Amino acid sequence: MWQADPKIWGRHAPILFPIVGKLANDRYSFEGKTYELTQHGFARDLDFTLVEETFDFLSYQLLPSSATKQRYPFDFALWVKYRLKDNSLDIQYEVRNNGEGVMPFSIGAHPAFSLTWGEDDRIEDYFLEFEKKEMLDAYFLGADHLLSEKTERILQNENILNISKNMFYRDALILLDFESGKVSLCSSKHRNRLTVEFPGFPYLGIWAKPAAPFVCIEPWYGHVDPANTDGIIMNKPGINKLASNKTFTCTHRIVIQE
Repeated sequence: MWQADPKIWGRHAPILFPIVGKLANDRYSFEGKTYELTQHGFARDLDFTLVEETFDFLSYQLLPSSATKQRYPFDFALWVKYRLKDNSLDIQYEVRNNGEGVMPFSIGAHPAFSLTWGEDDRIEDYFLEFEKKEMLDAYFLGADHLLSEKTERILQNENILNISKNMFYRDALILLDFESGKVSLCSSKHRNRLTVEFPGFPYLGIWAKPAAPFVCIEPWYGHVDPANTDGIIMNKPGINKLASNKTFTCTHRIVIQE
């Protein structure tokens, strides 16, 4: 894992909830009322409560407060569960709607992985290997930090995406249509590989600070607002809508091979 050097990027693996990415003007409307919610939501900045612990399992819970209700007026419950299995770590998200109406939400992972597995490693020594050969188009953020319609073909019936220092000068690569269910981080100098498995996740972000020695492989259920948004959260592309007293569950896995 990236060790969260505050001089470069001071986070390890933030949890993105109840939105993924940015809203236009950091606002959305619901049932005629406007709310303010900053990029990636509030979960990444709050303390979760440890509710269960065993030798190979941890479960954390986040519940609404008066502060979250001002920004997101829903009776949610969010659990994040970590289970260690040999050389893999399962991370499960459970989102429950304890309210009476339909609850819109997004959930996403943002784990950052170091690109310094050995001394004298260079960023260019690393590459991403997709599970399948892809005809892969990446979307980018516009000047307003919203999803533009501009795309760039980054894989042409290939599965190897080389990492470079200038790869993220336009911010994240946002992938909205792909076939692979996992991506491996590999190095031309080391036999190790780290694989992120994300079965069922419809979207994927790949990001780092420009020229920084880490890369984030981010499975998402949801994404940034498009530039032409109307600001109504129930109309937001990629938003999940959870009925009253229902629970949404998804799991991604990190596997380390030496």
